[in-house]
Amino acid sequence: MTDEGPSDKPARVPGAVLFVCGMNAIRSPMAEVLARSLMPAGTYLASAGVRAGERDPFVDVVLEEIGLSLGPRLPQTLEELADSYFDLVVTLAPEAHHAALELTRSAAVEVDYWPMPDPTVATGTREQILGAYREVRERLKRLIGERLLAFDGSSS
Repeated sequence: MTDEGPSDKPARVPGAVLFVCGMNAIRSPMAEVLARSLMPAGTYLASAGVRAGERDPFVDVVLEEIGLSLGPRLPQTLEELADSYFDLVVTLAPEAHHAALELTRSAAVEVDYWPMPDPTVATGTREQILGAYREVRERLKRLIGERLLAFDGSSS
């Protein structure tokens, strides 16, 4: 999907969205929870990683700051997904984008790449590290609003 001007097509919200990152520990679960809070109730949302990861406690902190939670959810890989049909796959890291393109090569599904920084590389005080996680949270929130709530489902 490219950043083009307004389309003549009416916008529609995708019915099923998958967010994918490296380990499904930070960016993709955060995107899933944010999308759940912003998208229509009937939208099927999921997230997965290319490889297995462990839950990151900083994600819980920055989601709690805005009244959201991962709940008991644990990271999962693409192979562990319960469903494999999606209108849109949003990738958040280069390795995730390559894996999603391979996974969807014979399917009619839109794959959108949203390059997202890895907050685990942040150094400094706890507050500075949390700042990197907050930046990812706010970027995801903005992109979900701008791109998913105005999704037209056409490949570019």
